[in-house]
Amino acid sequence: MLRMVNVGHKSLADYHSIISRELMAEIRELAAAVQGVRVCHVNATSFGGGVAEIMYSLVPLMNDVGLRADWKVMFGREEFFNVTKAMHNALQGDERGITEDERRIFERYNVLNAGGLDGEYDVMIIHDPQPAGIRQHSPLSESAKWVWRCHIDLSTPNPDVLEFLRPMICAHDMTVFHMAQYVPSGDIPDPVIMPPAIDPLAPKNMALSAEDSAYIVNQFGLDAERPLILQVSRFDPWKDPLGVIDAYRVVKRRYPGIQLALVGSMATDDPEGWDFYNRTVDYADGDPDIYILSNLNNVGGVEVNAFQTHAAVVLQKSIREGFGLTVTEGLWKARPTIGGNVGGIPLQIVDGQTGWLVNSPDECADRILRVLDDPEEARTMARRGKQHVRHDFLTPRYLRDWLGVINRLVN
Repeated sequence: MLRMVNVGHKSLADYHSIISRELMAEIRELAAAVQGVRVCHVNATSFGGGVAEIMYSLVPLMNDVGLRADWKVMFGREEFFNVTKAMHNALQGDERGITEDERRIFERYNVLNAGGLDGEYDVMIIHDPQPAGIRQHSPLSESAKWVWRCHIDLSTPNPDVLEFLRPMICAHDMTVFHMAQYVPSGDIPDPVIMPPAIDPLAPKNMALSAEDSAYIVNQFGLDAERPLILQVSRFDPWKDPLGVIDAYRVVKRRYPGIQLALVGSMATDDPEGWDFYNRTVDYADGDPDIYILSNLNNVGGVEVNAFQTHAAVVLQKSIREGFGLTVTEGLWKARPTIGGNVGGIPLQIVDGQTGWLVNSPDECADRILRVLDDPEEARTMARRGKQHVRHDFLTPRYLRDWLGVINRLVN
């Protein structure tokens, strides 16, 4: 059977001081119409990556407002996750597709997981490509409504892989995407646009003092008295950590005291991660001011919070990006933030207003230098960025959107 994830408890009342009264009232009204509705989320991992982080906040809040929500993680071995990583890359534009053998591996694991999916639910929410085939093989009651929630950039997909996945997507009653540009052409069932959000009360995003942040950063060998460039993301070619190192090297010619931290999370559904981690270490070439850290160095949510709170500039120099919650996190902490001009990042960064958008390592280096040369301008923009996140990209707004979807499905 699929593994149930224990998400603990959260209370919507704790967000009263952060969100508007209007949003709180809207959530309560929508929740009143779906009391007791049984919801099950299914994804590929409970550890590492933005989807898992979202679930640890969304699922307990769904329960707090009166839904009966579970989160289950599908079973898979390395052979399966090698295939799904290749699919993920292809759906974001990689020319390499998947072979017939890989398609059979994917289908076999989805059949296996469909057979292990137990319980009675009114709404099934299937996250990303890995479990997309479960719907076609599930023995659950036909009365359940099925949603496919896509967290990746499908704007320029490999057509062969998309067409392989399309019948599985179309077996669902509704689909949810971050942006309208991600909805594939053709017959996609009832697409809804819903950007993700961060939890301001999670350890990764709660208020942390400058002194505590500096203390934590020091524990990892950095000099808290010297400026820090930071990127937090998986070790993945789409996140372009090598381009970040290139930008850092340009900046270091003007600011020789600058430091760079690349902080990643090794997810259980990303077997490619270690290969690219090693490539990143090799590319750093022993530079003592480049720190490459992960959750395996005891970098958890609080430590990431400290790095983001302390950083002189936060980067997310992606070349493909579904949304980029690390951008949201940097803006929420009122840090000067620079992101790749791709995917969902421009939803968050209004170029020149709440941060900067870049298209190359040289542009990235130029914007970092602007932050370091004019910290007052950077702080003003960062404050605007925080307000933008407060209004649009916090978990209660995301909960409201899901309550609207569930109302549409069951009422």
